[in-house]
Amino acid sequence: MAKVTRDDVARLAGTSTAVVSYVINNGPRPVAPATKEKVLAAIEQLGYRPNSVAQAMASRRTNLIGMVVPDARQPFFAEMAHAVERAASERGKLVLIGNSDYVDDREVHYVRAFLGMRVSGLILVSQGPSQRAAEEFAAMEGAKVVLLHRRPEAIDDVAVVTDDVGGAEAVVRHLLEEHGHPYVACFGGPVDSPAPGDPVIDHVEGWQRAMGAHGLPTEPHLIDAPFHRYGAYEVALGVLRSADRPSAIFCSTDDQAIGVLRAAREVGLRVPEDLAVAGFDDVPEAALADPPLTTVASDRDAMARAAVDLVLDDSLMVPGSDTERVRKFPSRLVVRRSCGCHPDGAPTPA
Repeated sequence: MAKVTRDDVARLAGTSTAVVSYVINNGPRPVAPATKEKVLAAIEQLGYRPNSVAQAMASRRTNLIGMVVPDARQPFFAEMAHAVERAASERGKLVLIGNSDYVDDREVHYVRAFLGMRVSGLILVSQGPSQRAAEEFAAMEGAKVVLLHRRPEAIDDVAVVTDDVGGAEAVVRHLLEEHGHPYVACFGGPVDSPAPGDPVIDHVEGWQRAMGAHGLPTEPHLIDAPFHRYGAYEVALGVLRSADRPSAIFCSTDDQAIGVLRAAREVGLRVPEDLAVAGFDDVPEAALADPPLTTVASDRDAMARAAVDLVLDDSLMVPGSDTERVRKFPSRLVVRRSCGCHPDGAPTPA
């Protein structure tokens, strides 16, 4: 069977190949609704499939958005990637996802590969200072980049973030003020991994602010722990078996908190009666934890839509553009039973 061409579509629709091109590419010139319907009907009838590679070469831009995340196996990044994919689909775009695995070379590899494919834009959930990634952006003329979730100091591109400091401060204040804990321990990230601009640094800062407001020291109570539940579980076993174990723990990620819940159960501690636990991110699994996890939520869907809208916004390419450089979304305290509250959010009577 002969390959269906754009000329075939034009003949069946009774129009020119240029008009067919305008319909397929959604521009650059407008097409009357009736004519557009004829072209789309002809495409459907003939089973025509545009050559995406040829289109990309002609326009120097594909219908793809590249996205780099540290680890899509972690629930928060999986949820964020899914939200971006949904938002991109609404704009007629496809998303390519690469995992940096918290390794600078891998992050640069995907940045270079995606920009080399002439993606419409790149959404980067960076894993570190990213000086080398910044150099890739500068070397690739016309690259449109939006940072999501964190904004490393080395990169000055537009960023979409949440109020990490305020959210962490709110949940720690809740543990101190509503439940009367003498102090709150904090599971931060691995001691050698956080860098300025990392949300975990902001979560720790929010914890420090809440503790400081109550005149409480922080240095003895900051615990280095991996971001994922398995490493946090191992660390928690040691902490909870110690004679001076805390009565409340704030974790910088929900995944860490889920590991702490497992460790508490293993050493025979009841949550929240013997130990209060809170996290950050409000991944879907938090509501299904045993007990359900008190945490801090960000509006991932709104952030994903903002990132996709920004990365497809041509004003990012205009020198001196007044596009807002950082868009910060509010965070929200989500109270569940792991802190000692009733399902309605009220503290459990002593």
